[in-house]
Amino acid sequence: MANRLTITCLNDGKKYVFPAGTDLFTILKKVNLNLKYEVLGARVNNELQELTYEIFKPKHIKFIDITDIVGFRMYVRSLLFILIKAFNERFPNANLRITHSVANGLYCEIEGLGGVIYLDDVNRVKECMIEIVKENIPFQRTEIENEEAVKVYEKHKLYDKCKLFKNRKLLYTSVYYLGDTVDYFYGYLVPSAGYIKVFDLMKYHEGMLLRYPSPSNPCELQLLIKQEKMFDIFIEHKHWAKILGVDNVGNLNEIINTKKIGDIIKVSEALHEKKIAHIADEIKARNGKIKLVLISGPSSSGKTSFCKRLSIQLHVLGYKAILISLDDYFVNREMTPRDKNGEFDFECLEVIDIEFFNNNMLDLLDCKEVELPKFDFSTGKRFFSGRKVRAEENTIFIVEGIHGLNPAMTPLISNDVKYKIYVSALTQLSIDNHNRIPTTDNRLLRRIVRDYKYRSYSAYETIKRWTSVRAGEDKNIFPYQEEVDIMFNSALLYEISVLKRYALPILNEVPENADEFSEARRLIKFLSFYTDVPEYVEKEIPPTSIIREFIGGSSFKY
Repeated sequence: MANRLTITCLNDGKKYVFPAGTDLFTILKKVNLNLKYEVLGARVNNELQELTYEIFKPKHIKFIDITDIVGFRMYVRSLLFILIKAFNERFPNANLRITHSVANGLYCEIEGLGGVIYLDDVNRVKECMIEIVKENIPFQRTEIENEEAVKVYEKHKLYDKCKLFKNRKLLYTSVYYLGDTVDYFYGYLVPSAGYIKVFDLMKYHEGMLLRYPSPSNPCELQLLIKQEKMFDIFIEHKHWAKILGVDNVGNLNEIINTKKIGDIIKVSEALHEKKIAHIADEIKARNGKIKLVLISGPSSSGKTSFCKRLSIQLHVLGYKAILISLDDYFVNREMTPRDKNGEFDFECLEVIDIEFFNNNMLDLLDCKEVELPKFDFSTGKRFFSGRKVRAEENTIFIVEGIHGLNPAMTPLISNDVKYKIYVSALTQLSIDNHNRIPTTDNRLLRRIVRDYKYRSYSAYETIKRWTSVRAGEDKNIFPYQEEVDIMFNSALLYEISVLKRYALPILNEVPENADEFSEARRLIKFLSFYTDVPEYVEKEIPPTSIIREFIGGSSFKY
């Protein structure tokens, strides 16, 4: 008789007894769940597992659907595999690259076919996807030796994966099958294609845009939004990646292993400096009209370092740049609004004393002397330190803060004197052709390292706050990003290979009994694809680099 073990279902708070070796599918049929949407997978001891996972020890299990961010990622990965299979069947001699997130979808480039796909062909690929879903073909994962996996990828001409897995120091790895289509994904999939019910595929620029629902509204596609400036910045950095010869992690690892990463560091930093100098030139080209440069972007984008570097470039052009932080215009703590949970809401517009800020700016633009405030976050009080400033003919004020791009932040100031800049770390690299790197992962790793080093926050605390931070970005930053004069991509091609050494020990401290454990494990797996930049090479990163804001060694004061 098989050993019997007890599992705790966190969905209903009950305990159940099953024979050892029972899979999650069987357990799911026995428990009484009240989930609105179809179960896609489960957190087992706070680690994501597919429904085929077998239980051999007592476990805590929480079944998840698409409304859970982990389930949502499973949904999107599975949808991508359906697209890849459909595209391969329609165009067996071309390649599909999943490049970046834009317009609330995933942009897909075509290699072959002259780099362009036409509307009729996009519709045929979509029809093929619909048929795959109707057939409900299962996603099958097998664990094989890493060397054998490389041979499988070579057979199917997935050379980007071959290069990636040759550098991984693992005995075994997984290979996914959807019918006769082979691929790899750095996260789990749903049981079968029939689980993917809401999606669309449309012609977009020279490629395709894959659309999907949101976790908050799984029955409808996310709203298609216009993001042409965002798309242009990705195209620009695709060109940069081509200059450097690095468009995926496999290529980057090869460069690190051949000790050529120093060149990538130098050129990456030079491209940043060239772009910042170009922005300064653009400001000067407005013939002295610009007096207020407003800079915003999501968390851990390197906005502070960018502001300091821009001020240097403006100084080269003969301007006097004065930096102002919107954080110093916070209302006192007792006036700070609270969110629906009763916690202080430091992300909302009302946390800023807008009237006081506008009056200060108007006085400065009128060449009056102004004593600028400071905000003490430990006491929650605004105070004055005696810092008095007055505008001269060549003065430009650089204002940085989460609400800088919101028109409601500067309603009393003429648009003629404003220049708006959006700064974000928009990752150019992909793990391979079919596994893109979300820009949020880049920023989260930066924040984990910085919070630990400078704010004494653990990875657990940073990850726990991240959902709230992201919600604030969605509400207060992203709606205004297309209204800017220019965008700056603060991501560096080499940076995750540098962050890895700092982030891994911090992530490994996240306890297994915390909900954040699954996210920590996902990031640890993500970092496993990267070869570390040696510590002696790291010394080649200049002290003005944006990455120095997070790992230390910057010549700027923060």
